[in-house]
Amino acid sequence: MERFPWEPLFPFRHTYRHSHGTRPVLHCSSVSSALPSSKSSVSASAEAKRAVVELVNNVAEVIRGKDEVIRLCITALLARGHLLIEDIPGVGKTTLARALAASVGGTFKRIQFTSDLLPSDIVGVSMFKADKQDFEFRPGPIFANIILADEINRTTPRTQSALLEAMSEGQVSVDDVTHDLNDPFLVVATQNPAEHFGTYPLPESQMDRFLLRIRIGYPSAEQEKNILRERGAVDPIAQLRAVIDHDTLRALQDAVEQVQISEPLLDYAMQIIEHTRKSSRLEVGVSTRGAIAWYRAAQARAMVDGRDFCIPDDFKSLAVPALAHRVVLNSAHDSLSSSREEAESAIADIISRVAIPT
Repeated sequence: MERFPWEPLFPFRHTYRHSHGTRPVLHCSSVSSALPSSKSSVSASAEAKRAVVELVNNVAEVIRGKDEVIRLCITALLARGHLLIEDIPGVGKTTLARALAASVGGTFKRIQFTSDLLPSDIVGVSMFKADKQDFEFRPGPIFANIILADEINRTTPRTQSALLEAMSEGQVSVDDVTHDLNDPFLVVATQNPAEHFGTYPLPESQMDRFLLRIRIGYPSAEQEKNILRERGAVDPIAQLRAVIDHDTLRALQDAVEQVQISEPLLDYAMQIIEHTRKSSRLEVGVSTRGAIAWYRAAQARAMVDGRDFCIPDDFKSLAVPALAHRVVLNSAHDSLSSSREEAESAIADIISRVAIPT
């Protein structure tokens, strides 16, 4: 069906009352109807840009003063990737994941990783039903839209692998039966860089499964003062409502692939990848899978910023979050935080030495 230029790509179906006014819920009846048949894409439409802005603003209602963190989280979501947050407890990691789930109308599950956690505690288990004389699958917490994998480095490698396999394949297999995970699906994993006793560090091959690695950090003094004044006994997430539906979100995710990247810009990205493989500070550079992830993240970042084409800043701003956890240093470090800082410094140094295309 042909669309006229004045026709909204995502027609409003209903609105909801918000604590700061009434906001529309962006809705499309299906992915196919959301994506026009012409070369113009959902990413180029005003409604698509509005959908991303609404999503950012809605999460910002409860995550104060962390706009860049929110945008990185939404970048991972639109790129169909996953997010690793390395930070100390109490800076809002759980709140960020819950706010995002509420904003997209999705389900949220939190998994606290401990040394005695089993793979079946994550993916689910088949239980024998006496009345049916058969086994019945009981899905685990991995069957949700947004998963918070809290302190992922506190559980054994076997359990870590069960989660990371689900992240990579979008499905789990129990007793030779494959079960598809929810769509959309995002894992927000956390680990505390200040602690290393009693932990099982993720190997490089598993770190590579995360699209981005970020930190949240403390809010500014003024923002923290406002949080103390406003935050009472009421859960702030309870006030949030969905601002886009799942069909719209999937359409945006599909449209990320249509974001244009010029040939000179792609050459610029490849030069940086090649430099990581030749750097004297790095034993192993960025893999081809890592390069693909960076490419996809840059496309998603352009969409978050309201563009259907990439610019050098899309790649530069994501170089450290997308690449630093994918490289292997040529020297050992005694803590997670010092290793991370050295890897980030190495990537930043490479970025500064590669000329930006004009």
